[in-house]
Amino acid sequence: MPDLPTPQDAAEAALFSECWDAVLSYADLCTSGSLTANQLATEAFALGMHEARDADFTPVRSSGRRAARLPMIPLLLTAVRNTAAAWEAEGLGHKLDPDLRLWLNSEKAARYTGTPLQRPVALRGLRDMQEADAELLWLAEVEALPLPSVARRLGLDPAVAAQELEQVRGLFRDRCHRAHLDTPMDAECRSYARLLDAVTRSSAADTPDDLSRHLATCVQCAEAAACLRLHGGGLPAALAGGVIGWGGLAYLERRRRAAEVRLGAGRPVIADHDGGDPKEGSGRGKVLRHGLLGAAVLISLVALGVSMMPMGGGSGDDTASASQDDRQPVADPTVAVPSADPTRTHSASAAPSSSATTGKPAHDNPDPEPQGTSTATASTGHHATDKPTPTSSAAATCRVSYDLVNQWNDGFQSTVTVSTTQALSGWRVQWSFRNGQKVTQMWDATVSQDGGVVTADAADYNQAVAAGGTLSFGFLGTWSGSNSAPYAFTLNGDSCSLN
Repeated sequence: MPDLPTPQDAAEAALFSECWDAVLSYADLCTSGSLTANQLATEAFALGMHEARDADFTPVRSSGRRAARLPMIPLLLTAVRNTAAAWEAEGLGHKLDPDLRLWLNSEKAARYTGTPLQRPVALRGLRDMQEADAELLWLAEVEALPLPSVARRLGLDPAVAAQELEQVRGLFRDRCHRAHLDTPMDAECRSYARLLDAVTRSSAADTPDDLSRHLATCVQCAEAAACLRLHGGGLPAALAGGVIGWGGLAYLERRRRAAEVRLGAGRPVIADHDGGDPKEGSGRGKVLRHGLLGAAVLISLVALGVSMMPMGGGSGDDTASASQDDRQPVADPTVAVPSADPTRTHSASAAPSSSATTGKPAHDNPDPEPQGTSTATASTGHHATDKPTPTSSAAATCRVSYDLVNQWNDGFQSTVTVSTTQALSGWRVQWSFRNGQKVTQMWDATVSQDGGVVTADAADYNQAVAAGGTLSFGFLGTWSGSNSAPYAFTLNGDSCSLN
């Protein structure tokens, strides 16, 4: 597996900060476990950066414009999809989500690599825009970043960002309209093209019955209608589904949840877990959203067994796998990132210690995309801010696996997996660092740190762990000089052995 490409300058280093979490989030949708997600994301990031560098050296066209290119994040997401297709072709498809494999071998996937005029309208429309305009549209509509943040990232005046976005939406509509007219289509589709343009321009216009029936049966015209209708809130779905392809709508849902949590508007609910790859210690979570209020209610496993339906990703007419939950960390763009090449390392083990440690009470989880990876969950009526007291078992037996997933010049990413022989209705894991490492972000648990002692408390959605089950969480941290594995792990105050 290739290492992430070494940034050539400060601009490329900033790209890693801005794009890695998006790439990793989509790679996680495409794979069967967290470690394969990291592998897919790393390969795709290297591929996308190579393509971007090549495009920068492409001679300008006679009109003076550089050759059309997607903005950076959708370019990298496309690289994830293309890398997944290469895995399937090379016999590595077992690492991918089964629904993605079906899609990769279907006509739907062929649209993205076939004749350019047959590709989705949203993809062609976005690619045909000026890169700065396309990036503004993508960051605001799909990544769901607040306009002031988008303006700062793009060097725009925050006071006029909303006006700029409105103009860019209009430009995107014009490009999509032209792309739709350029698409080879039969006589019936051609006869509805002008009417489709007219009824999508106004929110007050009624759609004639015959056009509605046509849109219900014609994929290409339905995709065009979604891109042309700027009102009604359907533009983000049209962009994500048309540009990314498989899993586009599920990716959109993840980015929306990330934005909501960052802004304090709500928290996602983790409902259930499939088996996943046992070697990677990661389950496939399924998320059901119940409203946009701050309070969230967990659904019991019994109810899930009745109500849960498998969700697959798709584009356009596909059903979105928006209920699939994140299993892999998605770094907050505000967290410090490497300015040099982050190198992937092997798992590290630490020496056990009999001393138990205590830390400060946990605080709210700052992670933009909370995830759940414990093997069992139970229904609870707690509000997102209520923290049940961990159940301390006098004879609890536990084993800890500490995995160093990535490490770069001043930071690292790790996961902690704890196996317990007794059922838990709440848990607290503590350990000590040897070299002054600091945890900057944690997912699937809330974190506090006192000197070298770190305390991780269960999140609201993964309090319960079945007897013989496991709990898992991950974090980002900083280090200097040395990054030895931590020691003195405890679960609810009882010492744990290390794998």
